[in-house]
Amino acid sequence: MTSGLLVDSHCHLPLLDLQDLGGSLDAVLSRAGAQGVGHFLCVSVDLPSFPDVLRLAQTYDRVFASVGVHPNTRSEDEPTVEGLAALALDPAVIAIGETGLDYYRSSGDLNWQRERLRVHIAAARKVRKPLIIHMREAAEDVLGILAEEGAEEVGGVMHCFTGDHDSAHRAMELNFYISFSGIVTFHNASALQAVAQEIPLERLLVETDSPYLAPVPHRGRQNQPAYVREVAEHLAELRDMRFDELAEATTQNFFRLFRSARDRRD
Repeated sequence: MTSGLLVDSHCHLPLLDLQDLGGSLDAVLSRAGAQGVGHFLCVSVDLPSFPDVLRLAQTYDRVFASVGVHPNTRSEDEPTVEGLAALALDPAVIAIGETGLDYYRSSGDLNWQRERLRVHIAAARKVRKPLIIHMREAAEDVLGILAEEGAEEVGGVMHCFTGDHDSAHRAMELNFYISFSGIVTFHNASALQAVAQEIPLERLLVETDSPYLAPVPHRGRQNQPAYVREVAEHLAELRDMRFDELAEATTQNFFRLFRSARDRRD
């Protein structure tokens, strides 16, 4: 086992092309383990596929699940507070989301996105589990709604963060952690790298968002949980600290935020 135990705090395991990654999820998780990645948060993007997400978390002790509907997902059956809360009662479910706002991929009247975000926040408060927030070109509205709806009571994570210093600090004031993906390793990401350097260590998480956004030197390939190591190594270098210190801190942060995951931790 490579030194430094990591958590991939955001991945989409059911979306992986397993034939491209050794033919099985066991192979994927084993490869991640060889890179020091010990736990995985498998994130829900819609309700029809949620049973697949939950099944993985019930099958693999080191895989956790979330329940939620991605802001770009259009569905005739909108999630409800009661429905999300009921699904989140399973002990394998440690978070609500991913939810949020995306003004890049969606256009027109997006009040449905804003109302959906409010539903997720209410569900998270009902079950006392943290939120996973997707925020793209919508920082002002996301942060405003989080504040209006009392999201600081449960906190959460700003996943795949690409915002500026101000939005990061405002999110942290609302009890949110800041998670960096492979984007922070990209050569054209100097502004984001500057933000990553100044986030307090106790508020930092790492993720892959696999199968998307593979980090350098794997950019252009399918992403996988093993590659969270490259994200962590790059962050450690940016912050002028040892890799094992960053790995330990981000893992502690994960289990501090997602308290219900502690009972299933090895």
